[in-house]
Amino acid sequence: MGAGDARDTPGQAAFRVRAREWLAANAPEFAGTVRSQVHFEAAVSAEQYEKDEAESVRAAQAWQTRLHEGGWAGISWPEAFGGRGGTPAEEAVFAAEAAAYDVSVGPLLVGLSMVGPTLIRHGTPDQRREHLGPLLRGRRVWCQLYSEPQAGSDLAALRTRAVRDGDAFVVTGQKVWTSAARSADWAILLARTDPDVPKHRGITYFLLDMRTPGVEVRPLRQMNGSYHFNEVFLDAVRIPAGNVVGEVNGGWAVVHTTLASERAMIGGGGGAAAGELLALARARGRDADPLVRQAIAEIHVLDEVLRVLGLRMRSALSRGAPPGPEGSIMKLLVARRAHEAAGTALAIEGPAALLAGPDAPARGHWQQRLLSAQGLRIGGGTDSIQRNAIAERILGLPRERAADREVPFRELPSG
Repeated sequence: MGAGDARDTPGQAAFRVRAREWLAANAPEFAGTVRSQVHFEAAVSAEQYEKDEAESVRAAQAWQTRLHEGGWAGISWPEAFGGRGGTPAEEAVFAAEAAAYDVSVGPLLVGLSMVGPTLIRHGTPDQRREHLGPLLRGRRVWCQLYSEPQAGSDLAALRTRAVRDGDAFVVTGQKVWTSAARSADWAILLARTDPDVPKHRGITYFLLDMRTPGVEVRPLRQMNGSYHFNEVFLDAVRIPAGNVVGEVNGGWAVVHTTLASERAMIGGGGGAAAGELLALARARGRDADPLVRQAIAEIHVLDEVLRVLGLRMRSALSRGAPPGPEGSIMKLLVARRAHEAAGTALAIEGPAALLAGPDAPARGHWQQRLLSAQGLRIGGGTDSIQRNAIAERILGLPRERAADREVPFRELPSG
């Protein structure tokens, strides 16, 4: 490893040295303990997947606890909320240095990258005190209860109901495509609290303890053989009124922060795919092939664009600025990169790419990546949703006409 990166400022270079020294003393103990790709892997049963996921969660929590003890948790979070008070660039420097040690907090990212920024921006003092500390210490795992069978791309069409009952809300409904619901301690939940106003105006954002009576989680088997996603049934679940984030019926404003953070998280995920492909090409004796080299170069360009956009997004969020449209661009690009990288890998493997499982190169790693890449075009908002956001918020094109925008939700057709 060299002394630093030519793009570092003097301050970033000094930060890199401190990070590298701390990682060298702490990271080897945790190297490889988190199965960060477990959701790409086929499982023999839902029970076995749950065990593997739980093991990965425990390892991620142990590493996050060590990061917190060393003062490296929440690098760009404000000090007032328990963070280090650093910059997004420093956060990126630390992530780049940590990548050399195969350490990860992947199972905790919904909490760290989505819930944390949302509570910092919209949470009450009590909610911040209750949740931000455990998040940074690795004590609490989160999931998100957004999508429903009839409300996927059109999230505002959700039908899960929350009815006020004294100092609580009673919630009934169904959620689907929930990542890691069986290992989560808490969830962020969207529910309809007023069906007599247009659909975007009657939604409330809740924090839900997943151990609350009436919550049932059922695993879903995916085409890649994984059980990463789940459906969640809510049967008269009582949520304290103090767990409302933002205003009652004002959840749509809050959810924009979470969705922007999610898109940035997805867009910033996966590291540098070009490096993996180059290693594969060398192993298969294809690194001199000009077509292979060109394909890897194109993936490298996507890696770099995503890195820079990630810095821009984290910088805006750390300043408390409203979420920008960069997340939609990143979300589109990371899905494109996943497909193109997996396709390039299988082309490098040649006829062996037709094999699967233990018979395939690297036990079918890239075959699983190709199957899993399909979900990236859907989760966190479909490609079409992202293109609409880019067209309206960046290019300034007129908003598509929505006939239901001013119609009370109760009057909309269902089914």
